[in-house]
Amino acid sequence: MLPLKISNKTVGKGFPCFIAAEIGINFNGSLQLAKDSIAAAVESGADAVKFQNYRTEDFIADHSLTYEYVSQGKKIVESQFDMFKRCELCREWLSELAEYSRKMGVIFHSTPTNVQGVSDLVSIGVPVLKNGSDYLTHLELIETMGKTSLPTVISTGMAALSEIEDAVNAFRNTGNNKLILLHCTSSYPTPPNEVNLARIETLGCAFGCLTGFSDHTEGIVAAVGAAALGAVWIEKHFTIDKNLPGPDHAMSADPAEFKKLVQAVRAFEKNLGNPIIAPTASEQINRPKFRLSCTAARELPAGYALNNEDIVYKRPGTGFPPKFKTMFLGKKLVRDIPAGKIIEAEDFIL
Repeated sequence: MLPLKISNKTVGKGFPCFIAAEIGINFNGSLQLAKDSIAAAVESGADAVKFQNYRTEDFIADHSLTYEYVSQGKKIVESQFDMFKRCELCREWLSELAEYSRKMGVIFHSTPTNVQGVSDLVSIGVPVLKNGSDYLTHLELIETMGKTSLPTVISTGMAALSEIEDAVNAFRNTGNNKLILLHCTSSYPTPPNEVNLARIETLGCAFGCLTGFSDHTEGIVAAVGAAALGAVWIEKHFTIDKNLPGPDHAMSADPAEFKKLVQAVRAFEKNLGNPIIAPTASEQINRPKFRLSCTAARELPAGYALNNEDIVYKRPGTGFPPKFKTMFLGKKLVRDIPAGKIIEAEDFIL
């Protein structure tokens, strides 16, 4: 599970969680809205923006297929073909948005649905590829991604373990091992009892690769929980306005929510720290104040041999800690010791 270099970011254990704003089809077929969304994602703290350079004909032939969703508070039922077609990202816009993202200082990547789409992304210099959950079983496309030698992120929504294994093998058989698997539940929005964040660790153990989370939940709790469970990559649907028309806006994070997500993950990372057990810098200051020392339980005269009841433990911890008590038992004092005094080696006949 070695870290991966994605443009100017390092993704892996011990590095900041990579957080991608999935703009997807939320640009509603408008180039200006796409750019506005990129700018808003940057302002919200995203490391990357993701689009989808699919071709509707690649996955929908039957124009009678419909999709039901909630938009602007209303239930909408429409043709899947028409819905996806109006939000297609043309090749010219793909290049323009990638360049705009570079100028804005954010990583651009996208999800293709055919070999030409992969080639288009390579030609504009994307540093990473993404394969969607619906295309997990499209092993030829995954092989094409592997042959680019680019790091590739694969979502695993709706998958059986054997299907993920097929996809991982198809990718690795190209000689490319720069792989990140995202746990994902393909339900929009995902109900809390179906999020199953525990699967993030399962994916890592099963396939020996970096893992992350494609978040389709409402709110930020699941994303922060994913970071706590070791996700190195979090992808969250993003919109500049939940009230815009379209299938994904209502369940996507708007700029304010996305910013809270980023801030929460970054705050968690500070709290996570490192696994080495040792006093922190602030604890080093507090140790002598808060620890206990062996002290005289009462006034003790010179020549007196100490017994168990003569020693008690009190602050500060600048003297011998409690575990050294037995070292002093039976020893005779060379001087008087007032009650509460920290016991020192110089108090005894050696």
